[in-house]
Amino acid sequence: MNTFEAECYEIGNKEVTVKAKDSIIRRFLKDCISLGCTRILELNAAHVTRACVRVKDKDSWAVIRVFLKFITIMGTVETDLSTLVPHYKQPFRVPVTYSEEEILKIENIMDRSTDIGKRDYAMLLLASRLGMRSCDIVNLTLDDLTYENDKLYFYQQKTGEGHELLMLPEIREALEDYISNGRPNTADRKVFIREHAPYQGITTSALRFETARYFHVAGIDIKGKKHGPHAFRSSMASSMVNDLIPYEVVIKILGHSDPNAIKHYAKLNVEILRLCAVEVPEPSGKFKEFLQGGGLL
Repeated sequence: MNTFEAECYEIGNKEVTVKAKDSIIRRFLKDCISLGCTRILELNAAHVTRACVRVKDKDSWAVIRVFLKFITIMGTVETDLSTLVPHYKQPFRVPVTYSEEEILKIENIMDRSTDIGKRDYAMLLLASRLGMRSCDIVNLTLDDLTYENDKLYFYQQKTGEGHELLMLPEIREALEDYISNGRPNTADRKVFIREHAPYQGITTSALRFETARYFHVAGIDIKGKKHGPHAFRSSMASSMVNDLIPYEVVIKILGHSDPNAIKHYAKLNVEILRLCAVEVPEPSGKFKEFLQGGGLL
């Protein structure tokens, strides 16, 4: 396991990714032990297939497959058992989006006369107007704000890459209002601070909780839809795509490192998809007879 972890770091995996892989592999090996395989040298096809059946998160299969290939290359086992691990393609999920009217309704019901209202309003604008991830919002520091040129500079937690965004006038106003009039006096450099002592940066859990609360207060229909901060990010992306903003621009604003990451938003570009539609051919043959009441096909 130590050698495998070292290999993961070598290929550029971040610590959080390595820990996740470690957890998956250890669960897999524990299942193998419960199936009677007490030594890695004894691992066989039956152990692998039966242990894979026990895996609840099918995305874990890909990690298990890589691990089994790794121990084969290392010579730990003679047979490449990675080919026995099932393949799983995650089903496409349409991004959850809300209309501009719904987002504005949420903004308008927020009580900006209170300290917590000032804070939450500024955080919401960062999500809805700039598409920032919740982890980047809560980790934003006072040092990341550059008022001289109205820019935000920060390192994205997900990609580890630096990112620059324009501090729109309404965002600058909201940030200045919170920092000057609502933010607790604390040595913590995080921009957004807990309402009560100890005065330290809020968590993503707190941001998600507050966001869900505002959806409820605003009376937005959330049935069957996610309603956290990420919904603002996907709504902004889909809005830009449908407004014919070039994909390259959308990718840059959202801070995606993979240029293919935007493709699922393109599937919501209804007007462009209409241009790709083809005429339905006239029915003919047995199908035409069927439509005209000619019985079963």
